[in-house]
Amino acid sequence: MAKVPPVPGRPQATVGRLEEEELAFVASHRRPKQPNRARVTVFTATAAAAVAISTQSAHAAPDKDDVKRQVDSLYEDAERATEKYNGAKERQDKLEEDVEELQDKAARGQQELNDLRDGLGSLANAQYRSGSIDPSVQLFLSADPDTYLDKASTMDRVSGKQAESLERIADKQRSLAQQRQEAGEKLKDLAETRKELGAQKKKVQDKLGKARSLLNQLTAAEQAALAEEEQRASRESEERVDLGDLPPGSSHGAAALSAAQSKLGAPYVYGATGPSSFDCSGLTGWAFSQAGVSLPRISQDQANVGTRISSASALQPGDLVFFYSDLHHVGIYAGNGQIIHAPKPGAVVRYESVGNMPFMWGARV
Repeated sequence: MAKVPPVPGRPQATVGRLEEEELAFVASHRRPKQPNRARVTVFTATAAAAVAISTQSAHAAPDKDDVKRQVDSLYEDAERATEKYNGAKERQDKLEEDVEELQDKAARGQQELNDLRDGLGSLANAQYRSGSIDPSVQLFLSADPDTYLDKASTMDRVSGKQAESLERIADKQRSLAQQRQEAGEKLKDLAETRKELGAQKKKVQDKLGKARSLLNQLTAAEQAALAEEEQRASRESEERVDLGDLPPGSSHGAAALSAAQSKLGAPYVYGATGPSSFDCSGLTGWAFSQAGVSLPRISQDQANVGTRISSASALQPGDLVFFYSDLHHVGIYAGNGQIIHAPKPGAVVRYESVGNMPFMWGARV
């Protein structure tokens, strides 16, 4: 999974790239001749203009608040891609389990088929020793036994134990063919899912890379200020939040909320499902699992469980709360207009106003 980008205040070095550009610049220019007096005058004027332009560029340095808005938007885009990644990862894990199970069944079935054929071979040996091999057995033991039962005209030659053995072999052959076909289809699905997984992972990494580049445009002091803003928001969410005294919407919700509250301060990590770090749906899934409820992995699927609550004013503690039109973010309602959630990189599990994001609906489980 994509790593969490460095928190503001920890700039990454870009010296290598700058050195390459400087070396290329030096290599492409010859040493100039000594300028005459007229040239000195022109050079002085040009240098003064360059200083003025440089001063203007310094004034055009990126604004910290503007960078923060852009970074937050990139983090939101990365979270969308992460939920898609999580969904693809869940499908991949399920398909891998299905393929393994089908392959195990096919292996066991092949062994059973071999045992049945060995039994038929023993029957042929016994008949051979008695001086008479049934023509039907000779046909089945030939180079192409799998087409034997298609030749219905031979069935009148088979009776008793031979017929039972042949039917069992035919059934096993049909079952094996079906299992192998199903396994082949699952393997194709698995290949497509792995392709999607890689694409979504790249999207996450690209968004995080752009966010890092933006943050690296700020001074160390500005990055430290952004980091302090996040830390202050987390501290205030724990110290000053008033959750009121509204009763929980359900016993499962109450237990899940309590579990989530025990993780206040745990870091946000893309794709993490606990118990020490979480992304948004990872936190809700983990919290409800502590209440004995198994939720789907991603927020879009979690939005389809329980009883839907259309109005934010009707939410009760322990209800799931979904945000944005594509439902890529989820938290747990904590009471008095507050949710507890895992918000974004550089932040921790904390309380936040339900009105800080576009509310879609809630769900009572």
